[in-house]
Amino acid sequence: MLRAGALVTLGGAAVPLAGCGLFDDKTPAPDPLEPLAAEAAELEGRYRAAIAAASTLADRLTPIADAHQAHAAELRKVIGRPAPSGTPAGSPTVTATDPQGLLAELRQAEQPARENAAKACAAAPGERAALLGSIAAARATHLEALK
Repeated sequence: MLRAGALVTLGGAAVPLAGCGLFDDKTPAPDPLEPLAAEAAELEGRYRAAIAAASTLADRLTPIADAHQAHAAELRKVIGRPAPSGTPAGSPTVTATDPQGLLAELRQAEQPARENAAKACAAAPGERAALLGSIAAARATHLEALK
């Protein structure tokens, strides 16, 4: 494989390839699923924060947090990029301290997330639509589980 800065021999003379632009590394365009993957990771963080705030909700919320974690991982796999390393700045938090308030906060976060997944599914090519449809359906069931 040729890289920028490599030398190619033309007619017995070594010619550098640097600067020609042909082999310059370009940052790939962001994938349209990047925001959905970030949203899934953020939702997982919210659920984990709610569990930490009210351990009595752990049995109810842990499967949903795990689902968001799995969705984020699968979206990253489809995108072909690993999740950003390190702890994200401004990790998700919750403001409520009582279980009902926490559930209301999670419903408020889950509703637009479900809509985002449904819109992404409708706009996605066939090979991505099944995954996105599954995520949209899961988010709809999360809303029901939070009632």
